[in-house]
Amino acid sequence: MSNIGDLDCAALTAAYRRGDLSPVEVARDCLAGIERHAAFNAFMPVRPEPVLEAAAASEARWRNGQPLSRLDGIPATIKDNIWLKDYPARRGSKTSSDAPVKADSPAVARLREAGAVILGKTCMPEHGWIGACHSPLTGITRNPWSPEHTPGGSTGGGAVAALVGIGRLHLGTDGAGSLRIPASFTGVVGMKPSLGLVPIYPALLLTVLSHQGPIARTVEDAAAMLSAIAQPDERDMAAWNRPPPDFTDGLERGVEGLRVALSMRLGHVETLDPEIERAVMTVACSLEAQGAIVEEADPPLTRTLEYIRAMWWPVAAAIVDAVPKEQRAGMDPGFLKIAERGLSYTVADYLAAYTARAELHNAMLGFHRRYDLLLTPTMPVTALRAGAEMPEQGANGRANGRDWGDDWLNWSPYTYPFNLTQQPAASVPCGLSGAGLPIGAQIVGRLGEDALVLRAARAVELALPMPPLLLKE
Repeated sequence: MSNIGDLDCAALTAAYRRGDLSPVEVARDCLAGIERHAAFNAFMPVRPEPVLEAAAASEARWRNGQPLSRLDGIPATIKDNIWLKDYPARRGSKTSSDAPVKADSPAVARLREAGAVILGKTCMPEHGWIGACHSPLTGITRNPWSPEHTPGGSTGGGAVAALVGIGRLHLGTDGAGSLRIPASFTGVVGMKPSLGLVPIYPALLLTVLSHQGPIARTVEDAAAMLSAIAQPDERDMAAWNRPPPDFTDGLERGVEGLRVALSMRLGHVETLDPEIERAVMTVACSLEAQGAIVEEADPPLTRTLEYIRAMWWPVAAAIVDAVPKEQRAGMDPGFLKIAERGLSYTVADYLAAYTARAELHNAMLGFHRRYDLLLTPTMPVTALRAGAEMPEQGANGRANGRDWGDDWLNWSPYTYPFNLTQQPAASVPCGLSGAGLPIGAQIVGRLGEDALVLRAARAVELALPMPPLLLKE
């Protein structure tokens, strides 16, 4: 049999059914993996006892032929800004409470009801403020492809766990790219669902920008997870709260006849690594070879950087304002800097950006009357150096005489527009750079057409499989 860490959800379930593996064996393998890969710093402190208890309960259900679902006994992880009962939600901050929360968030509750075995919580930057993964609380999380680089963020710990096979289902959040950025930097799959598909409680401070969704090694695992966590929960008054489809159905239908817009620069991105551009062009050619109709076209997205700053930075200011002044010296200086900038925004600025999203939404409705999907790079750069906030330089040096400035949103221009429009968007790996760092392609769909996004991502995954990660044990 293959190494346990190499088996996807379907393979694990089949092994449980045959009796070749037990959930306890898999849980022990994951716990050993957390210890073995501790240098990557992906996990908050883990408590083995509840993990093994949940795995033993799953094993008994499989032995009796009564699994709760196809996810029964599948190991999962939870990002540290999401409620996990009996664990604190530290959010990467020394200033947060270390008291355990008293309930599961909706997505965590759905995973438990499906029988998933929760391994613990994964590391993130302070309050998820940046698309990298380092924090005053947990230090630097490192990318297994190159430990000198970041795995991206803010769901960085979950992406590392997915990549090295510690768990299969990794729950994260995405307020400006925090599922897709680490997926791109680590070569796994990250899916930001349509807003409202996955219920959220308690509400996240970024409100309508915030999504919860899966990171996984494969599209099929992400689809299976999304089917579970999208189940209704009345605590979220903005959730759709209707039973979702099975997102694994139709994954293999391919892309024949679909109209795909290819936008390398979204009409305004100035700097793009040529290696990434070539990799995404290979994705476009692959989709075309599979029967899709691919045309170059830029979506009508304007002023998105202006809007995301007006909605994000004031929230950072509010978070810092709630921290006693004598504790702020222990916070991430980069986070404090954007919080300071947030003080310059008024309520009117926030509301103007909030309402402008409706115009972006309607513009994209018109765009999708012609195109079923939009294909872009996920990121204009490969993974940054570990601990850094900005790329060392622009692609090909300082493109057009400009560098990236001092705001990380400048090096993630492809992700946050779709938090503003609330559309489903997934990052799927599409190769390695010459330096051996992963590259991701982003697939965006109409609001509510998450299944189609996953179907196209699966077509890319099948046509352009990633090379294996080779670790020195």
